[in-house]
Amino acid sequence: MNKIITTILLASSFLASAAEPEFSTEQLKQVTQVRTTALNSSLSYELLESLTTEVGPRLPGTDNDKKAVAWAKAKFNQLGFDKVWLEEATFPEWRRYSESGKILTPSEQPLHLTALGNSISTPKEGITAPVVLFETLDELIAAPANSLKGKIAYINYRMNRDIDGNGYGPAVKARATGAIEASKKGAVAYMMRSVSTGHHRFAHTGGSYYKDGVKKIPNVTIANPDADQIARLVALGKDVSVNINVQTENLGEGTGYNVIGQFNGTENPEQYVLIGGHLDSWDLGTGALDDGAGVALTMAAAKHISDVKRPKRSIRVVLFAAEELGLWGAKAYFAKHKNDLHNIVAAAESDFGADVVYGFESNVDAASLPVVRAIAKELASLNVEYIGKNQANGGPDLIPLKKATSAPIFELAQDGTDYFDYHHTADDTLDKVTPAKLRQNTAAYAVFALMAADAKTTIKPKTQNK
Repeated sequence: MNKIITTILLASSFLASAAEPEFSTEQLKQVTQVRTTALNSSLSYELLESLTTEVGPRLPGTDNDKKAVAWAKAKFNQLGFDKVWLEEATFPEWRRYSESGKILTPSEQPLHLTALGNSISTPKEGITAPVVLFETLDELIAAPANSLKGKIAYINYRMNRDIDGNGYGPAVKARATGAIEASKKGAVAYMMRSVSTGHHRFAHTGGSYYKDGVKKIPNVTIANPDADQIARLVALGKDVSVNINVQTENLGEGTGYNVIGQFNGTENPEQYVLIGGHLDSWDLGTGALDDGAGVALTMAAAKHISDVKRPKRSIRVVLFAAEELGLWGAKAYFAKHKNDLHNIVAAAESDFGADVVYGFESNVDAASLPVVRAIAKELASLNVEYIGKNQANGGPDLIPLKKATSAPIFELAQDGTDYFDYHHTADDTLDKVTPAKLRQNTAAYAVFALMAADAKTTIKPKTQNK
């Protein structure tokens, strides 16, 4: 009988313990205070305005990239972060110098284009050749051998528009490897419709790649209205020829820096919540949406938390280098910290513009879901919906983290309906950012980071108990 009573008491004690809230009333008051402060503060917009105005575009390896590193370090110090430091990252350095294009036949007219990152130059006079249109990358791959000899391969794939940007991945495949496949068929250059949902006459740049053993050819995208023009001419049965002229240079290995600021935790400072974005940008615009907004709002979110309290665990803001050229800063960061990645209790990156956060999702161990639900409850007042699938992918700079180890990944999903109207174009400028939406983003990140850092239960990755 005594054994039965003891068992019942132990079970009751366990259930009572399990039912204890993750956050005290006082902690939830602090969450409210942080959220309210962020919603009423202009700090994130001021940081974004400073970065995009005083520094501007930040192509990795350029003088502006170096200025951005100095800017970030100075701002972290001005904001009172406990620790501020740099970590080196190397990357393949590339420059764009000039670019132009025109349709020659059936009539001469301007062609608005841009070189893709890593593209080689055309000859000084450019390349003039007939255009062969394909609707998809697969169609180009299926073309007969040598069928494009002396011609320019053109993929006309049109990206779809959606709140979560799900059309980007399929379109990017043609951007990444189209020049390789075109060259295999004998093409002298590769051209594609912009990976963009925009209607304005801005061409979209982005990363592209070559393959050892396959001849490198110039690699460009054209603005969507010009893509429509070429498609109409082809549909009319016209022979279309163009001249494309891009002058670029590959400069070998370059060096940049991840810029890191941390507010130390009071009880377990070695454990930390990682938030941030990437500091670099393409050279066409000023990188306000991609990713100046992510830089500014995560810096501001951490500052707002520190002004209210220092949580149990540290808040670390990482501004990654050279993301646009291939996640080089992220690769360097997670390689350098490979032996202590277990100290990351939550990670989230803001790299999807500055429209509102509409959804919140985790990728954590099941035992950590009560903390996740508690955070989601506090985000609800910001009109953020809890996505309970527990399958968050996180931002692009977290890809090396996921490859290196299992980690507690979070996604604060932003509305991307209009993001790809501006993404990687000359139209990515400060005027596209709505201050109120940026404040909502800042508040969401502040709530998330504070609660993840201050929870009674340490958030664990999915594989922790396997």
